[in-house]
Amino acid sequence: MLRTHNIGEVNEKLVGKKVKLCGWVDSIREHGKVIFLDVRDRYSKIQAVIVKSNGDFGLAKGLTKESCVLVEGEVNARPKGTENKELSTGNVELFIGKLEVLSKSPALPFEINEGIENEELRLKYRFLDLRSERMHKNIMLRSDTLHAIRDFYHNEGFAEIETPILAKSTPEGARDYLVPSRNFKGKFYALPQSPQLFKQLSQVAGFDKYIQIARCFRDEDLRSDRQPEFTQIDVEMSFIEQDDIIEKTEKMLVEVFDKVLGVKVKTPFPRIGYDEAMKKYGSDAPDLRKDKGDKKEFAFCWVVDFPLFEKSDNRCKSTHHPFTMPVVGKNKLDFDSGSKSVAYDVVLNGVEIGGGSIRIHDSDIQEKVFDILKLSKNEVKDKFGFLLDALSFGAPPHGGIALGFDRLMQIMSGEESIREVIAYPKNKEARDVMLDAPSDVDNKQLKELGIEVLNSGKKKSGKKGKKK
Repeated sequence: MLRTHNIGEVNEKLVGKKVKLCGWVDSIREHGKVIFLDVRDRYSKIQAVIVKSNGDFGLAKGLTKESCVLVEGEVNARPKGTENKELSTGNVELFIGKLEVLSKSPALPFEINEGIENEELRLKYRFLDLRSERMHKNIMLRSDTLHAIRDFYHNEGFAEIETPILAKSTPEGARDYLVPSRNFKGKFYALPQSPQLFKQLSQVAGFDKYIQIARCFRDEDLRSDRQPEFTQIDVEMSFIEQDDIIEKTEKMLVEVFDKVLGVKVKTPFPRIGYDEAMKKYGSDAPDLRKDKGDKKEFAFCWVVDFPLFEKSDNRCKSTHHPFTMPVVGKNKLDFDSGSKSVAYDVVLNGVEIGGGSIRIHDSDIQEKVFDILKLSKNEVKDKFGFLLDALSFGAPPHGGIALGFDRLMQIMSGEESIREVIAYPKNKEARDVMLDAPSDVDNKQLKELGIEVLNSGKKKSGKKGKKK
């Protein structure tokens, strides 16, 4: 190991002992025959001191901010009155005996911790932006939250199951990202908008408690709370009812907010019917905070009893998806296009952070839903044949929920955009300005795929013409 300790481990207990530390030069202050370097790693920051009589003084004099260095020397107690209470290492300093420059940084495109407003520049140099205290805090908050979520579901007996990224194009309400097949020219995979079908299949397979921190993809217009690729907490359970999913989700959120933020969330969350929410709040994602502008306040609620269908272009569409269980009467087929569904959204501070439903596991009910949607038998077979086939083999009653992890992190961190809680996000135009993607590809690759690009405009926006 190049270092004996990370900087966060250095404290009064190490006074008088020699250590090797590695990190980045946060600041440089020269005072005549003494240079003070603040050296930073992901754990903390420490003041390091080098004097002119040291042979490496000239090396220190030529340092630039954000250079990567190794400093070796003795830990000393800071003189009284010079302590820095804001740092975990604030009562000590490192007296440098040896300095090694591991990698010198050129002039910076922006100052790391000065809150630059030019988002495009920040995203172009995201590897530098992520060194800032703000972004470091957000990414570590994300990491800690993921860890707490996984711990919760593991302790509750859930199986973490990975599902395919190369899947089949199915109607989910947004455009798919398509991936052409080289071996089957003219055929396409689709990147999953969600693992919905796979997680239902996991229930048919007998894994009665499924969890996945899933990567999902939707080719849709962006807003501050959307990205073309995003992360969701995907949950499915068998032999349960709506209350079971709601109670389990509340329990998870309570534990996560307590562990990660030290915030006590009260349960049960209020439940509001869809019709009441629209009438009283004018929204199916009501903000129940007393002070709408207050960001550590966290007001959860559930919106339930959604319509099963919605009208679009004089035809019915599923409000959620076509596998959502309707609220049925005494007869299991006692529902119509105006019926309610056993669906539920969890809302936080006026933002829908998750939604789910009890699924249809009965083939008669599923067939009637398809009839109301006016889906032909051929279309049903083509799009959902494998699922219907699976459901015919003793499918258990099941249901689940998916929570938008990026939206949750945005609210927990108090940020205005989910781009601030994602390590490498796309910009507002769905472009990766750091990688310059999407980008042109070699004609040889296109030929192998049987694709010809028409009207290829090598525009700065990266948009391409139609493909055939």
